[in-house]
Amino acid sequence: MTRNKRNWERSGFSLLEVVIVVAILAILAAIAIPRMSRGSRGAGDSALRANLSLLRNSVDLFSAEHQGTYPTVANMANQLTQYSNVAGSPQESKDATHIYGPYLRSVPPLPVGARKGGKTIAAADANDVGWIYNQTTGTVTSNTTATEKDDAGIAYSDY
Repeated sequence: MTRNKRNWERSGFSLLEVVIVVAILAILAAIAIPRMSRGSRGAGDSALRANLSLLRNSVDLFSAEHQGTYPTVANMANQLTQYSNVAGSPQESKDATHIYGPYLRSVPPLPVGARKGGKTIAAADANDVGWIYNQTTGTVTSNTTATEKDDAGIAYSDY
């Protein structure tokens, strides 16, 4: 019976062991928490790059199928998310003349900056505008200022 009692007494942790484990957890938390907070910002940067690539590729595909013309600023979202004819006129359903597209399921939201969440595509800044588009050159950029930068110091508007 004394043997079982002795095993039971030794089955717990000593105060020193508990203190060491708590110290190790505190060190790990001090390392991990700043990295995780930077990780969410890095995710926004990656999403911005991916969304810009998606939009730019969609514009390029539209141009390739429409005799080198780019979508118009006024109708870009519809031209990229619906079917279109050779002249670029969009409609929701495919028929004998509207055989091109759609190039996007929907316009992605801007993932960073003061206009975060904006899905509108326009030629100039406004409240809900997420993307700035130049229909002459087919260039799509994020609607961000030069002061809005990633962790490397690169302005989002330069992506």
